[in-house]
Amino acid sequence: MKFLTAAFTIACLFVGTGSFCDPSYAQGSAEQVRAIKPPREPLPAEAASASVTKFSFIVYGDTRGRRDGKDLQYEHSLVVDAMLNTIARLDSTPYPIRFVLQTGDAVVNGRDVQQWNVSFIDLINRLTTEGGIPYFLAPGNHDVTGAPTKDEPRRLEGLRNYLSAVSSLIPPDGAPRRLSGYPTYAFGYGNAFFIAFDSNIAGDTTQFAWLKGQLEGLDRTRFPIVIAYCHHPGFSSGGHGGNRVEAPTAVVRANYLPLFRRHRVKMVFSGHEHFFEHWVERYQDDGGMSRRMEHVVTGGGGAPLYVFTGVPDVSEYVKAGAAEKVRMEQLVRPGATRGDNPYHYVIVKVDGEELEIEVVGVDWGRGYQPYKSSQVELTN
Repeated sequence: MKFLTAAFTIACLFVGTGSFCDPSYAQGSAEQVRAIKPPREPLPAEAASASVTKFSFIVYGDTRGRRDGKDLQYEHSLVVDAMLNTIARLDSTPYPIRFVLQTGDAVVNGRDVQQWNVSFIDLINRLTTEGGIPYFLAPGNHDVTGAPTKDEPRRLEGLRNYLSAVSSLIPPDGAPRRLSGYPTYAFGYGNAFFIAFDSNIAGDTTQFAWLKGQLEGLDRTRFPIVIAYCHHPGFSSGGHGGNRVEAPTAVVRANYLPLFRRHRVKMVFSGHEHFFEHWVERYQDDGGMSRRMEHVVTGGGGAPLYVFTGVPDVSEYVKAGAAEKVRMEQLVRPGATRGDNPYHYVIVKVDGEELEIEVVGVDWGRGYQPYKSSQVELTN
């Protein structure tokens, strides 16, 4: 009994929050998911970066591999190699890469410790140590299961592993920018504010209220740019969204996106579909000013590639937003074959309040030009 108690205590300390400490975890898990190494150059405190208005960041997602738990993720490693080249190339420019956002599905089965430790962690260590930059992962359904409620037992198993992996990267429980007990957090850098939320439990009212409070309390003079990211896209043209609306997507559309319009969120990044897709939502704010919100799906981080299956029906969403004159436009449609949808990542350049997207194809996808070029400026 003394040995069990000691093991239980160590497990709780390692995870970093009492919210997920239970005897079954101590009994059933001799090995723990290793924490990703902290970045060589962590983000400064929010106040210290207030004068920064020029920088870049990387976004990508869906890195799970065919041999998770047995080998390092090979396709993902190609993406990491390319990202490290980008980080080095831009380091001495006015727009250095300051961090990476990942839209979820790090591994095939997040409840399997070996999949994190053998296949994923050391690749991200390269980004935080060789690249020197922070890495912010939102949870996907493969990471924490697709359970719609916070306390489902199988979800908690995956969540423990996720929290162990990112324990040195995201704000700790109790921090103002973290919803305690959840993989839901925010951070500010320069003139931009970023929110990661768990779309697997999109219907969780505690999470929604916390996110709403973060937006309502935000100094928009300091943070004119707001960017949200999660796993499930509001709009996509693949097997997860083309001909059907999955339950998390329905909640994201009904609850989160109207909230994002009210608070002038500029971009929403997601994954789940293993390709690149870009929608723009145009609307009018309370003052009658024309606004736009980008919906970018970037799921080409190494998981098996998907293809176009059909354009989603956005008519009900547009109807619900009629008072704000909502209009939807598909800027980039994924290709009909896997060869049209390469592994990739996205570079976002911030220049004051102007944003630019560059999509970088990897391996055989070099030269990928989804906009009939590789980049686009986001202007009204």
